[in-house]
Amino acid sequence: MRRAMIALVLSVVFCGGVSAQDTSPIVCEGVVEAPMDSVWGAWTTSGGLRSWLAPHADIDLRVGGLMRTNYDPAGALGDPKTIENAILSFEPKKMLSIKVTRTPDGFPFPAAIRNMWTVIYFDSLGQDRTRVRIVGLGFEDSEESQKMRDFFDRGNTVTLQELQSRYAKGGQ
Repeated sequence: MRRAMIALVLSVVFCGGVSAQDTSPIVCEGVVEAPMDSVWGAWTTSGGLRSWLAPHADIDLRVGGLMRTNYDPAGALGDPKTIENAILSFEPKKMLSIKVTRTPDGFPFPAAIRNMWTVIYFDSLGQDRTRVRIVGLGFEDSEESQKMRDFFDRGNTVTLQELQSRYAKGGQ
């Protein structure tokens, strides 16, 4: 059953690949089988983030506010494994842009992350379907940035699959 669900999820995710010295944006997009209001809330509320992204998460949805996550179930927000993203801009139920301002201890791309940001687009496809498009920008031709680009290309794919899986389990 789990393999079938993963195959279904994989079938509706498209993410761009990485080529050598590619500074273009990475794009990952897929359809979430849930209404726009629910998908927007999953990304922009603390409870929504905790329901699928990370066991510890909070968000202050305002320009300059923070989205903080910690993927370690034994961790806590504010500990060395916490990731902080500043909210650069948002248009309700349309777009959210964020930039990492604090990486977890041991993050392997400390210089490259300073130039990167992410924009998440939301598009209603009817009453119960939402297209989510994650765009990573700010990559350079340095070796560190190229490795980080590959890291985020894979990570954004997993992130979108996790969001799709949250709703595939029947949650609204």
